[in-house]
Amino acid sequence: MADLTIKDIAKICGVGTSTVSRAINDDPGINQDTRKKILKVIEEQHYVPNNSARNLKITESNTIALLVKGIDNQFFQGMLKIFEEELKKLKYTFLLHAVGEEQKSINVAVELAKEKRLKGIIFLGGRIDTTDNRLKSMGIPYVMCTVAMDMTVPKRDCSSVCIDDEKESYRVVDYLCSKGHKQIAIIAGRDNDLAVGGMRLKGYKQALEDHGIDIEDNLIRYMKHEIPEYSIENGYVVTKELLASEISFSALYAISDLTAFGAYKAILEAGKKIPDDYSVVGFDGINISKYFHPSLTTMQQPCEEMVKSSIKLLMDAIDGNKEKKQLIFEAKLLERDSVKHYK
Repeated sequence: MADLTIKDIAKICGVGTSTVSRAINDDPGINQDTRKKILKVIEEQHYVPNNSARNLKITESNTIALLVKGIDNQFFQGMLKIFEEELKKLKYTFLLHAVGEEQKSINVAVELAKEKRLKGIIFLGGRIDTTDNRLKSMGIPYVMCTVAMDMTVPKRDCSSVCIDDEKESYRVVDYLCSKGHKQIAIIAGRDNDLAVGGMRLKGYKQALEDHGIDIEDNLIRYMKHEIPEYSIENGYVVTKELLASEISFSALYAISDLTAFGAYKAILEAGKKIPDDYSVVGFDGINISKYFHPSLTTMQQPCEEMVKSSIKLLMDAIDGNKEKKQLIFEAKLLERDSVKHYK
């Protein structure tokens, strides 16, 4: 058929025109079964790509952007190298873009998608407060990786990768209770946090209730608004205030490893010892946590699995798969030296 167009091939195969173009140009990121199907149809229909179709690859970018909110976070930094290496294996160009504290991730993404003609975007960290239509207006596939979602609103219609923050936080407190602790303080997120911080606080409260332990409001300490969130400094300042209050507690649960490191310093400056005077547990499982003294007991998120799954979901979307998947991974409790059995 001499007048057959690339749109006709796309319609026959049930894919988009860009997917047909990628098959013609032997794009390494395309699903090989999809490619074979398209090439078979092209052969059967005796389709000859015109010059614009042949050159479509030249006008398209082969770049995947990783938008990071909180790039100084050690947990995210441990994921960046994995993202870069995995995308390199798939022959994609890797673009790392940090989103500022006061910037909205979606605004940055929309501008970046236009400017760089991106093939896809992975959002890492931060919080998305926008409608699904606003996200779809980018016009390219995207995946959320460890992006905070407001626990008071319905989940978004997009593919995502995360852990169950409430469930894993529950496990931390359940573990401390199993060690005999009943007065457990927490460094939670900011007092208006309805996302990660709110979910982890909810898990903390539920675990105490299930163990028949009264929730003491004065043992719930929130991160400061004027200090960078989930930072060592925030953990330090909040723990100093807790210790100065002379409220009795035997264990401290910091909802991130970095805030736990700040708590370490405040406790040691007060002339106390870990875990002899206070047991401490963190969250995230960043590599440096095992080198502190004493080594930090923490809940480790499966970084490598989460990165690879995020990329797989994005590749599926690029290949035209419209199915949205929400993958929830289980964290691993790393028992180390910062917790003792309380008698």
